[in-house]
Amino acid sequence: MHSEILQRLLEDRAAKRPVVLATRLSDGIQKLLYHFDTEGENALLQAANEALASDKGRVVAASDGEWFLNVFNPPLRLIIVGAVHIAQPLARIGALAGYDVTVIDPRTAFASEDRFPGIRLVTDWPDEAMAAEAPDTRTAVVTLTHDPKLDDPALQAALRSPCFYIGALGSKKTNAARMERLTAAGFDEATRARIHGPVGLSIGAKSPAEIAISIMAQITEKLRT
Repeated sequence: MHSEILQRLLEDRAAKRPVVLATRLSDGIQKLLYHFDTEGENALLQAANEALASDKGRVVAASDGEWFLNVFNPPLRLIIVGAVHIAQPLARIGALAGYDVTVIDPRTAFASEDRFPGIRLVTDWPDEAMAAEAPDTRTAVVTLTHDPKLDDPALQAALRSPCFYIGALGSKKTNAARMERLTAAGFDEATRARIHGPVGLSIGAKSPAEIAISIMAQITEKLRT
């Protein structure tokens, strides 16, 4: 690998920027491909985007030969706002699914090691915490508190970020009121539509664990389709 490509790859990794290292099998020529590339062979770029989406390397045929695509994706992250009952099974399921999980809640009585063993806890207010977390394209954000003082700042930060999933717990009535507040805050319809609310797939979930399963299923669906 040329030192220039290695340096760029290290910079991409540090910046949590998804990238594919393409190596032509016939002669070892290498180049880096990004999901936002607009130049080059469309078939190769499309294959790189598909590889990024699937998290799997592959060999693809292009007009100039076969290329091996090696995927370098940032780690998956799940940011949960609200250390409530549903957050406990959701944090565990998210960790089992391969996500780096962070629970944000300034209420230390809820955000405790006893309730979330082994989970990273942040007790700053959500606006400060979300600014520090800087959600990227591999981040899912879920708000669970029902409290606009906690949920709304987190949702606004998520909507301003490139995170791939945003979910908010609450009834249809609660979600409608939330949308009105976000409209007043200056978010247009297309931007507000990024929020999955009520959160989770419609599977008839009742218990906190079942609701957590429905949320994680919806996150997975969004990530993989």
